[in-house]
Amino acid sequence: MRGARHLAALLLLGASAAAALAAAAPPALDELLALLRQRQHGHVSFTEVHTLSMLKEPLTSSGELFYEAPDHLEKRTLKPAPESLVLEHGVLRAQRGHRTRVIEVADFPDVAPFVESIRATLAGDRAALEHYFDLDFEGDLGHWTLRLKPKDPSVAKSVADITLSGERDVIATVAIRQSDGDHSLLTIGPEITP
Repeated sequence: MRGARHLAALLLLGASAAAALAAAAPPALDELLALLRQRQHGHVSFTEVHTLSMLKEPLTSSGELFYEAPDHLEKRTLKPAPESLVLEHGVLRAQRGHRTRVIEVADFPDVAPFVESIRATLAGDRAALEHYFDLDFEGDLGHWTLRLKPKDPSVAKSVADITLSGERDVIATVAIRQSDGDHSLLTIGPEITP
């Protein structure tokens, strides 16, 4: 009987500790994704810095990003030279000068995780994120970090991780760290109003 009381006391103590931890824990990733799902469109400026071991100086570009839920993404680079990348319904269209290239993302399994890291995050699509990545979420809605580690070994050979950070439903940075040490940082500016 005394053993049963000790077990009951331990279970109560464990339940109380779990409840206290749950109350003090930061918001779940699902809360953030639900908040992101509510955003239907966005138009922001960006600056991107690529640091490559083969170059003495980092490459810097800037322009505008557009998003229309659930799967239209557009990156218009204005400097140093105009170019655009448009993702819509699984098709990626790249244009530089008079040259245009169109690819089905599904035909390039090494490209899909890059595309999904942004598209699925903006769409609040946890299932798509977990299909391609192991997720590590830290912080709270006031300031959060979401680290994505590729599950596919062939992707992980080139990309160590992708880290997004932000506040509430606003993504502030996207950092891509390659396995060879090269990295890029996309810094997203404030909303552009028409």
